Amino acid sequence: MSDNKIKVPLMSEVAANGGEVEVLFWVGCAGSFDDRARKITKAFVKLLNHAGVTFAILGEEEVCTGDPARRAGNEFLFQMQALTNIETLNMYGVKKIVTACPHCFNTLKNEYPVLGGDYEVIHHTQFLQGLLEEGRLTVEGGDFKGKKISFHDSCYLGRANGIYEAPRKLLQALDVELVEMKRCKSRGLCCGAGGAQMFKEEEEGTLRVNQERTKDILETAPDFVAAACPFCMTMLTDGVKEKDKQEEIRVRDIAELIAEAEDL
Repeated sequence: MSDNKIKVPLMSEVAANGGEVEVLFWVGCAGSFDDRARKITKAFVKLLNHAGVTFAILGEEEVCTGDPARRAGNEFLFQMQALTNIETLNMYGVKKIVTACPHCFNTLKNEYPVLGGDYEVIHHTQFLQGLLEEGRLTVEGGDFKGKKISFHDSCYLGRANGIYEAPRKLLQALDVELVEMKRCKSRGLCCGAGGAQMFKEEEEGTLRVNQERTKDILETAPDFVAAACPFCMTMLTDGVKEKDKQEEIRVRDIAELIAEAEDL
């Protein structure tokens, strides 16, 4: 990353110098290679640096968690990728992992232990909420104060892992007007990207899932739609653009909103 405000140490460098970190930041495939998701990665790193969190990433040693492979039915590839990551993580003695991707979060947290990868895995909204409660991070509304913001619950964050309040508490700290979609929390509607759908041809039908979800968004008439998943970000952005509402309704990750409010 070339941004001069961003400092991103590698785990290999930290280990070589005999250092330790509070947490390993698992960037994920989207956060590493997708241009839009990389903005989320940068925003989160800026917040970590701003809060004085010591962290590191694996860099080129990080391999896909295997979530898309397993969802698509390729169990062999999943286990190969997972075991490669577990060997690397255990080599560095990693205990605590934070990630901005609910897919990575769910796989690392719930599916790696049976293969020998036992870690404390935290989603970035949980981690940021913890920093806020500890007083290590202050959140002010800035230009977002009073804006109408609707939050889209990621399937793997919400229904799969029961995390609903952390992202909402962060949004409330921005002093915004949180407007809920009719299908939210445990009744939330998928964005259409999960289960490896992001990487395969669509089945026959008359309406894409993200188009259906966009209807819910438009009903709340928000200024912003907040997401907490890079896959949701893509699907929601496409849905809003298709309705030609991208100038009226902007899609942002929660980390981006906080970083922008703090002028980082």
